[in-house]
Amino acid sequence: MSDALSKRINSLPVSQTLAMAAKARELKSEGKDIISLSLGEPDFNTPDFIKEAAVNAINEDYNSYTPVDGYAELKEAICTKFKRDNNLTYKPSQVVVSTGAKQSIANVAQVLLNPGDEVILPAPYWVSYSAIATLCEAKFVEIPSSIENDFKITPEQLEAAITPKTKMIFFNSPNNPSGTIYTEEEYRALAKVLEKHPQIYVLSDEIYEHINYGSKLFSFAAIENMYERTITVNGLAKAFAMTGWRIGFIGAPEWIAKACTKMQGQITSGTNCIAQRAAITAVLAAPQKVQYMVEEFHRRRDIVLDLLGEIEGIRLNVPAGAFYIFPDVSNFFGKTIAGRIIANANDFSMLLLEEANVATVTGEAFGAPDCIRLSYATSESQLREAMHRIKQVLL
Repeated sequence: MSDALSKRINSLPVSQTLAMAAKARELKSEGKDIISLSLGEPDFNTPDFIKEAAVNAINEDYNSYTPVDGYAELKEAICTKFKRDNNLTYKPSQVVVSTGAKQSIANVAQVLLNPGDEVILPAPYWVSYSAIATLCEAKFVEIPSSIENDFKITPEQLEAAITPKTKMIFFNSPNNPSGTIYTEEEYRALAKVLEKHPQIYVLSDEIYEHINYGSKLFSFAAIENMYERTITVNGLAKAFAMTGWRIGFIGAPEWIAKACTKMQGQITSGTNCIAQRAAITAVLAAPQKVQYMVEEFHRRRDIVLDLLGEIEGIRLNVPAGAFYIFPDVSNFFGKTIAGRIIANANDFSMLLLEEANVATVTGEAFGAPDCIRLSYATSESQLREAMHRIKQVLL
C-alpha cells in the first residue's frame, strides 16, 4: 500500500540514529548483550531542583492548554538566559517554545523554505537537518569536511556552495556528531561571506552549548550584521538531562517568531504545561549547577579516546564538546574482518553490532561516509566493555 502514501512521506528517510537504537533493542529482546552507543541521550537523571519545580506545578494545578508560543514567564526566563549565556538581546515576542528543539528547527524550515530552495549543510550534520529540508521540498547541499581540519568548513567552501537558490544554512556548534566547536573568529570569517548574500538565513543550533570542555562559546547571532538573519535554536534535553520533557525554543526576528507560532498553532499548539513550568527553573539556573555532568562527560571522552587510540587504523580528532566520538574508519574499507568484506561505514557499523554487540551509527547518516558515531553518554563500565569488544573484533 506504499503507493497510497504521499510522495512527501515516501521521500523521507528513516532516522538512522533511531533505526540503530531500534535494532539494538530488537537484539536485546532476543537475549543478546548489546551495549548501545547509538543514541544521544544523557544517562543522568534530571536534577532534583528541576523535578521539584515540576511537582510544584502539578500541585498548583497547572493542567490547561498553554499559549502556543509558551508561557510568558518562561519566555522572559529564556530572554534572561540568552543575555546571560550568549550576549543576545531578545524580547519575549521573539521567543517561541516548542516540543523539543527538533520541532523548533522544523517550524523555522517550514516558514522560510519553499520548494526548490537550497539549504546548505556543513557536514557532518545532525541527521534530521536533511530530512527536514526534504519535507519542505527544498534541496540540501552538503559542504564536506574531514577529520584533518577538525570537521570544519572554510569561507572558501561556503562561497563556492552558494547559488541564487540558497535560502538557509544550518550551523551546529558544539556539533553533533563530531563534537567540533567553531571559534568566534571562524564564525566571523563565515559571516563575511554571508554578508554578501542577504537572501540567506542562518539557523544556529546550540543545543549542546553547555557541554563543552573549556572552549569559549560564541553565538552566530552575536555577529552584528547577522542578528536579523539568524534564528538561534536551543533546548533543555542535553545539558539538563531532560530529553523526555520535550522543551526546545528559538530566539529570532519577530516576524519569523510570529510565523513559527502560526505554524505550531496548526500542528501541536502549546507545549506541555508541567514541562514548561519546570523549564523556567532550569533556564534561570546557573550553568554551574549542571557542571558535574559536563565534568563526567569530559572524563568519559578521554577514556574512550585513549582506548580507541590503541586500535590501529582508527583515526581520531579530539571533540571539544557534546558527548560523541566521530572516528574515521576508512582504513578498514576493502578489508575482510570476521569473514565480512567491509565496503563502507554502514558495513563497519553492522560489523560492530553483530560481532561485538556494540551499537553505533554510520557516518553516512551525517553526511560523512568515512566515519561512525559513538555516544559516550553511558557509564564508564559500559564504555570500557564496549571498547574492549571493538578491539577484540578489529585486532
